[in-house]
Amino acid sequence: MSTRVGSPGGRPPSPSRQTAARRARLHRTSALLAICGLAFVIGAVVGARHTPAGEAHAKRFAQAWARGDYAAMYSELTPGERDRISRLRFTGAYQSAMRTATATKVVTGKPRKDGDVYRVPVSIPTRAFGTVDGEVVLPTTGEGVDWSRALVFPGLAAGERLRRVTQMPPRATLLARDRTVLATGDDRASSSPVATQVVGSLGPIPPERRAELARLGVPSDAEVGVSGLERIFDDRLIGRPGGELLAGTRVLRRTQPQQAQAVRTTISLPVEQAAVTALGGRLGGVVAIQPRTGEVLGFAGIGFSGLQPPGSTFKMITTTGALEAGITNPSKVYPVQQKAVLEGVDLENANGEYCGGTLLVSFAKSCNSVFAPLGAQLGAKRLVDVAQRYGFNQPPDIVGAAESTIPAPGDIGDDLAVGSSAIGQGRVQATALQMATVAAAIGLRGRRPHLSLDFDAADGHVASTERATSPQVARTMERLMLAVVRGGTGVRAAIPGVKVAGKTGTAELKSTKRCQPDPANPAACPPEQQVNDPKDTDAWFAAYAPAGTGHPRIAVGVLLVSAGAGGDTAAPVARDVLLEGLKRSKG
Repeated sequence: MSTRVGSPGGRPPSPSRQTAARRARLHRTSALLAICGLAFVIGAVVGARHTPAGEAHAKRFAQAWARGDYAAMYSELTPGERDRISRLRFTGAYQSAMRTATATKVVTGKPRKDGDVYRVPVSIPTRAFGTVDGEVVLPTTGEGVDWSRALVFPGLAAGERLRRVTQMPPRATLLARDRTVLATGDDRASSSPVATQVVGSLGPIPPERRAELARLGVPSDAEVGVSGLERIFDDRLIGRPGGELLAGTRVLRRTQPQQAQAVRTTISLPVEQAAVTALGGRLGGVVAIQPRTGEVLGFAGIGFSGLQPPGSTFKMITTTGALEAGITNPSKVYPVQQKAVLEGVDLENANGEYCGGTLLVSFAKSCNSVFAPLGAQLGAKRLVDVAQRYGFNQPPDIVGAAESTIPAPGDIGDDLAVGSSAIGQGRVQATALQMATVAAAIGLRGRRPHLSLDFDAADGHVASTERATSPQVARTMERLMLAVVRGGTGVRAAIPGVKVAGKTGTAELKSTKRCQPDPANPAACPPEQQVNDPKDTDAWFAAYAPAGTGHPRIAVGVLLVSAGAGGDTAAPVARDVLLEGLKRSKG
């Protein structure tokens, strides 16, 4: 009798046991197949993700180029290429190509394998030649990119250098706000007799602008705006250069130069004429602005560039700070005296006059004996802070205008230096443009307007502003400035029926005689140095009108160099310009 293996007692296995066994075998087989399948998939994925070393180098090289990361590009070169060319020369080759092409950026595509090389699509937008599309061919090995100068720009062949031949378009036309031609054509002809006062001149490219203009495609021997409106709007007047972009002797791109559109400025010819006439050929500057819009209506002389001590016009700033700090008020009374003494040094009133009384009277009479000590009490830190809120130590809104400055608090010095700064002496420097802006800010209830000469940008809109002081302080300042014109040092700026708020300034120059006689040591102050020269001072006036509305229609800053007292000479100039501006400006 035979016995079946696996069947206890020789009996055949039951059907249920046979089914379980088959299921176990099937499960083991399925698990094995699954493991094999997973291994196959993993292998396929890993194989698909594997990138040849040459392709990886090409891809990273192209991506770094698009970022402008020349150091990363250089790191993708083969060791032999890095030994042959320094990173500095490598970087310089690409930067030179970008400048030559007037390129603004580089856009690269995905490298495509072509035999032993990779072809990289490259698109380079330029200012002068439009967008240059092409490719560079990267020979690569497992160690990196085999580099040559043909790789600095698409379309270059071995041995070729990128260069350009530039043509400039005719310079664009300059217009006044009423569209009168201020300058046009190669000879910059004008239909206005006062245009020469604001247009400025052309000349060789200044050293500080060479790199900027080269990026725009302007050739190094071109003439550009160097002063006046020609300088302020130079970037918009030069147009778009054209010409040929060359690979050796082959033309890669050819474009025609394009003349820019005419530039319409904010200049009001009647106001400009008034400024020029009132200045009368004297050394100095006049600036007229429309506070609400920030538009510059006219300027003459060195109104934007002439930096001089602002004298007592700076008391607008000192008094603002003192009012903010609560150390004075319009009715506070100060002693009537001839001078103030700070750090043992006398600071006299103009012409040695006795001066004092309430703050309102002292401001109207411009008493140094009051405001020098008041400035010292305010302190350098607060004085500088107020000045900066009014625009000092800030880049001017007008291109090419000089920056008005006051030293940092820690650099001013002792109480004497702070007091001198508070009356616009010491190392304080300002332009007529800056002091017109200070006056405008007070007229706008403490908001300093940003200025513009671009009519299309301003176009009658309210100017953007920054808070210089509170409306309450600005109203008090206006009250003090009205007193200057009504019965103080600025009466020659008064206009019947118009509220004019202003401040005079008489700034001593370096050559002014300042020593005091000393009987014990006569040689220390000889007689010829004991008398002040009334002409050895700059005359200033800053004003706006009409006051009392919070919306003045015109503000003016006047500087006359070595012209005596501000109330005598600068105030009448301001009056003439204010009158014309009130006629022409909108209410």
